[in-house]
Amino acid sequence: IFQQVVKEEALCLEHNESASPELKGCARDWDGLTCWPRATFGEVVKIPCPQFFEEFTNTHGFLQRNCTQEEHWSEPFPPYTVACGFDESSSKGPEDQKSYYSAFWRVYTAGYAASVTSLITALIVFAAFRKFHCTRNYIHMHLFVSFILRAIAVFTKDAVLFADETMDHCLMSTVACKAAVAFFQFSILANFFWLLIEGIYLQTLLLLTFVSNNKFVWWFIFTGWGAPTAVMFTWVLTRIHQQNTGCWDDDENGVVLWIIKGPILLTVLINFIIFINVIRILVHKLKSQEGGGSHSSHFVRLAKSTLLLIPLFGVHYIVFAFFPESTGLEARLYIELGLGSFQGFVVALLYCFSNAEVQTELKKQLCKWQYQEYLTFTHKQGTLSRETSPVNYVTQLSLLDKISPKRRTSLFQDGVTTV
Repeated sequence: IFQQVVKEEALCLEHNESASPELKGCARDWDGLTCWPRATFGEVVKIPCPQFFEEFTNTHGFLQRNCTQEEHWSEPFPPYTVACGFDESSSKGPEDQKSYYSAFWRVYTAGYAASVTSLITALIVFAAFRKFHCTRNYIHMHLFVSFILRAIAVFTKDAVLFADETMDHCLMSTVACKAAVAFFQFSILANFFWLLIEGIYLQTLLLLTFVSNNKFVWWFIFTGWGAPTAVMFTWVLTRIHQQNTGCWDDDENGVVLWIIKGPILLTVLINFIIFINVIRILVHKLKSQEGGGSHSSHFVRLAKSTLLLIPLFGVHYIVFAFFPESTGLEARLYIELGLGSFQGFVVALLYCFSNAEVQTELKKQLCKWQYQEYLTFTHKQGTLSRETSPVNYVTQLSLLDKISPKRRTSLFQDGVTTV
């Protein structure tokens, strides 16, 4: 909105300078929100409300101004608040908005920090134990890396764009901020593509009983990282040649917008279809079990499986996937930033730390470390007790007497003197 207003102001002033000075009446005027064209004395000019007001109020109103005989414009009537349906008292002021977004920034910063910490720990666990080296965990590890990159990209973007509070980031246009935004977009694309890979792999396991462990791994890796790289390369070239404005974080139009949004929507849609199909297969398998228990136990198992698959597939993104960016802005912030920042933590918790196989292996390793510590402790205690025992002391004296006859003689003489 700010950039749109700045462009309209520049265009209005440019037309004003190029206007003929011979025309009598009120000159072209910029009132801070709208450009008013030239008018003759006594003329009443009627124009629509600024377009950006409709994004907030959904009101299509009109404003009027009168060119008086003193060559001055009258005040707009009706006022902006009435004609355009914008009530300043009901909206948040700049300080309220700053406080609100600062609090929200703390929430998603904590979420991404928790996600990074848990994901790095999960990566170490999967990499340290050879037992976990399999296709399923390899895909999980790549998904963890994409979540880590996403969190790092958010931190980098915030640091580059918003570190200096005295600078208006809407007017920034540096190589550093463009690189930060490009890295952020790449991490988002990679994250969505690896969520899609998780869905495709699970679908493959359900459809194919016998699958080679390494048959599809390289294809998955090539798709998960290659496709985002290709999309990102296309987007950067398009931005450079067609819309090289700001920090590349403004609302793009046309082709530039859909270069990024198109593949993301496609991955979300395919994953949602896979999610529905996997749930259908789970329901069918639960119903076909012989003597499978009560319906309540089936429902509990189905609900548990569904809740496990939602963060893994990123199904919650389907809520706002096909809506414009301005639709439900606060709800979108809560879901995509608030809940989305903790998605990596939830994925690491469900697929690593809550995994029974992982817990068993960690317990075995912990017991092994404890047993090694116990052996080391008992060995040190045994050595210390042998060194300080009376028998060992007498033995040391006898050895010393055998080695040093002079010492034995001196000890005898001392004993006689003492007696």
